[in-house]
Amino acid sequence: MNLFAAIGRVFLLFLRETGALAVFAGDAVTGCIRPPLYWALIGKQMMRIGYFSLPVVGLTAFFTGGVLALQIYNGASRYGAETFVPVVVLVGITRELGPVIAGLMVAGRVAAAIAAEIGTMRVTEQIDALTTLATNPIKYLVVPRLVAAVVSMPILVAIADCIGVLGGYIASTQGLGFNAHLYLSNTVDNVTYNDVSSGLIKAAVFGFIIALMGCYNGFRSKGGAQGVGAATTTAVVSASILLLAANYILTNLLFVK
Repeated sequence: MNLFAAIGRVFLLFLRETGALAVFAGDAVTGCIRPPLYWALIGKQMMRIGYFSLPVVGLTAFFTGGVLALQIYNGASRYGAETFVPVVVLVGITRELGPVIAGLMVAGRVAAAIAAEIGTMRVTEQIDALTTLATNPIKYLVVPRLVAAVVSMPILVAIADCIGVLGGYIASTQGLGFNAHLYLSNTVDNVTYNDVSSGLIKAAVFGFIIALMGCYNGFRSKGGAQGVGAATTTAVVSASILLLAANYILTNLLFVK
């Protein structure tokens, strides 16, 4: 019976954590539609989440696009289908790799920073001080980060898509002998609204997940510096896993008829 008791404890713990996260997410979402909104904090968080993440996301997208072009060329050349390289790079970047790579990079950078910042405020009782001063901690700490992430991620992914396609273009024209004009022509002729919009929808959902997991784990941190470190690690891991799971679900909803 000890085995079943252990399984039951894990299952109950999972339900408890899922319920707590759902309640926290509900409070955060309702806080986004109720005044007041701290616009100055939202602007500051947009800079931290979006602008300061641009270098790492841009570099990652550039090299991902280049590697994607090389690998597609190696596979397509076996069947004489090298002309499909621009189209596949475009679709792969805009639909999948752009949002996912940007999401994972931002999760590693932003979710950790949010969890560490809010976790430090929790263990040093600064969040309790906000409550004492009649300031809602959810609206002051969570809502600005949530709104900033949801707004910033699509912009960041749109830029990453352009840089990723540029990486594929440079790798194809400089290393594989593609004609630059024909490559650009094939890319422009085959880009569709659905390809781009689906990636931006994913980006907004990923931004919500990243900010939510960073804030949630930061709020629940305890035990001093060790607790803050554990919350930071949990935030990055949980955000990355949920991001990949959400990507699978959204791909089914957007593309599988």
